[in-house]
Amino acid sequence: MEKSNDQDYEVIQTIVTLAHRLGLDVVTERIETEEQLAKLKDLGCEYGQGFLFSEPVNAIEATALLGSNFF
Repeated sequence: MEKSNDQDYEVIQTIVTLAHRLGLDVVTERIETEEQLAKLKDLGCEYGQGFLFSEPVNAIEATALLGSNFF
């Protein structure tokens, strides 16, 4: 992992930890790769969205996707 990626990871880890200490769930956006998904799951992110799961869709398609369990 490059230094900037290490720093990004530390920032994300801090945000997730703070949210959990405040009793909040974490919604992660812009998940594009399986590697990102795995790291976010390891951090305990409860929800996520991004191109890994689906490209932008209309309201009808979004409603159908919300009924599935992606994360």
